[in-house]
Amino acid sequence: MKVCATPLWRRRRGGNLDSISEFALFRSIVDAGGISAAALTLQSSPAAVSRRLAALEAKLGVRLADRSSRRFRLTDEGLLLYDRSRTILEQVRDAEAEVASRGGAARGLLKVGAPSDLGRHHLSPILATFVAQHPGLDAHLILSDAGLENEADGCDLVLRFDLPNDPVMTTRKIATTGQVVVAAPAYVARRGVPNSPEELKGHNCLRLARRHRMIDVWRFKHGGELVETQVTGTLSSADGTVLRGWALSGEGISWEALWDVADDVIAGNLVHLLPSYRSAEMELYAVFAPGKPVPPRIRLFVDHLVRVFGQLEQKLATMAL
Repeated sequence: MKVCATPLWRRRRGGNLDSISEFALFRSIVDAGGISAAALTLQSSPAAVSRRLAALEAKLGVRLADRSSRRFRLTDEGLLLYDRSRTILEQVRDAEAEVASRGGAARGLLKVGAPSDLGRHHLSPILATFVAQHPGLDAHLILSDAGLENEADGCDLVLRFDLPNDPVMTTRKIATTGQVVVAAPAYVARRGVPNSPEELKGHNCLRLARRHRMIDVWRFKHGGELVETQVTGTLSSADGTVLRGWALSGEGISWEALWDVADDVIAGNLVHLLPSYRSAEMELYAVFAPGKPVPPRIRLFVDHLVRVFGQLEQKLATMAL
């Protein structure tokens, strides 16, 4: 008996390009949670998406998912295809990007992960502007305060305020910002002004939570010495936007990144407290997988981030805070 070693997609009409398109469709269906939701994302009809899925199953000779009006559940074969197709599609996307890099254009899909507050306050408009400058590019922004990882969360690029634990990953420093203690004028009028970090213990401090850890030790430098104080308060959140909102409404004192509150301090919406005590600086890094060459969508966006945040740093340096 003659054994055919040719891959299945080469023994079918349409070849590998059809298979790549079908794999992308299948992953879209799974990621969306079903045919109807995928049809909305793909700007198609549920009937058309269902027909394409059925055609893929007929081509492969297996059932990829058990589906009904209430649920969409992958079979073992579906799980295998979903897992393997991710690598295939990423390789195709990177090959396209490498070829396109010779023309200096960012193309394909750029997936960016970031902490929620940074993403909402700064990154979302920066990313939208970058996509508008590159017509062949789509972007997806993932926000989480749980600590995103490039491979596990499917991100091309992750922004974070510390270096990754994995030394294999490529990192580039994007920017540095200071931290300041602020409160609304209404809070200061009601509770008074703390004159030292120690006096923060007598105030309602708005605390940030990260990964089940409360950040309640605030660190400062004064006269060349490190000063630490443990703060308390009635309100805490894992979302920096929430803390800043509470500060603006006069609920308490918040410890904020300078670039998040500089405009409000200048406008008089917030008061800069303890100005003679400097807080440790926060360094923002871009983290992405190693590769030569780096896909243009990543390389160009990182360059864009360095440029935009550099302009922000220059602006802050001229402000009298």
